[in-house]
Amino acid sequence: MKDLTVRSEPIASPTAQALIARLNAELQGRYPEEGANHFRLDPQEVAPGRGAFLIATLDGTPVGCGAVRRVDDGIAEIKRMFVDPSHRGQGIGAAILAALETEARGLGARRLVLETGHRQPEAIALYHRAGFTDTPAFGEYVGSRLSVCMSKDL
Repeated sequence: MKDLTVRSEPIASPTAQALIARLNAELQGRYPEEGANHFRLDPQEVAPGRGAFLIATLDGTPVGCGAVRRVDDGIAEIKRMFVDPSHRGQGIGAAILAALETEARGLGARRLVLETGHRQPEAIALYHRAGFTDTPAFGEYVGSRLSVCMSKDL
């Protein structure tokens, strides 16, 4: 692979906002139903000591992102995972996820949870390869027929 870096960046940065906008557009296309998308992630949830927002760059070009936030004692949630479609299949998602796991451990997390959707088979496959298993819906995803919730012990 070329020069891939994964680093922390404020969620309010222009680069982060551009990647999040691309993620939101993709999700809106896959899930056009009213109320189907869970886009919320407040900046304070990924502030130092509470979480992290990471950006992956390939040869200096931003190609992906992901976040982790502490949600309970010993539990952290993966949020806003995205890799530009033109760069998928190159291990970038796995690199972001591994970096997020490291961040979660640093927050004291012993368990990771996440939500994705039935119409994202690429994401489901990535999470299964990384050791996540299907788990009952949690939090805001309870009752969502489109959600797939997963967890992993760290």
